[in-house]
Amino acid sequence: MFGKLLPRDGNFFEMFNQHADRIVEAARAFSALVENYSDLHLREQYNRDVDNAERAADRITHDVNTMLHKTFITPIDREQIHQLINNMDDVADLIQDSAEVMALYDVKLMTEDIKRLTDINTKCCDRLKEAVHMLKTITDPAIAAAALKTCEEIDKLESDADRVMRSAMSKLFREEPDTRELIKLKAIYQLLEGISDKCEDVANLIEGIVLENS
Repeated sequence: MFGKLLPRDGNFFEMFNQHADRIVEAARAFSALVENYSDLHLREQYNRDVDNAERAADRITHDVNTMLHKTFITPIDREQIHQLINNMDDVADLIQDSAEVMALYDVKLMTEDIKRLTDINTKCCDRLKEAVHMLKTITDPAIAAAALKTCEEIDKLESDADRVMRSAMSKLFREEPDTRELIKLKAIYQLLEGISDKCEDVANLIEGIVLENS
């Protein structure tokens, strides 16, 4: 009974790490989906892989939010924990949304711009995982500096995605004669660009955590 009254800090950092790992799994499965889009069997397989990674990420998010209510003392600010895990979960959700929309709209082929945005997003998710895995040891000045540098790299990748998106939209409206295909591709470009935007949101939260706690 008395043990229940004692303050606990929970295992938040480990859960952040597990969630970041699931984000990278989803991003790589989505990248494989785009790469193998012409093969229906592989497309379905990688769609399932994206779904499985996203569901696993959802469970971790739920566990973190539940633990937050039960934990008296947290290793970082409670609101920072809440914002970080929920923004990370938004990344996984957007990856799954992108895969779902491509299946729903029955897009005929993967454009070079979809491939470019997917490549940038995969790199963003890799960097996000690196930054998240550093959070546990940001009291070390060298680790804190490395985490901030990784967040800067995410910001640069997001700017690259913005440029690709603008170019893709311009090309789409100039060159796509089929209105239905134009609507489909526009929606997919916007979803894909949203992934890098959300990674940047996570990077900004991590920067705040590092600056306040290092």
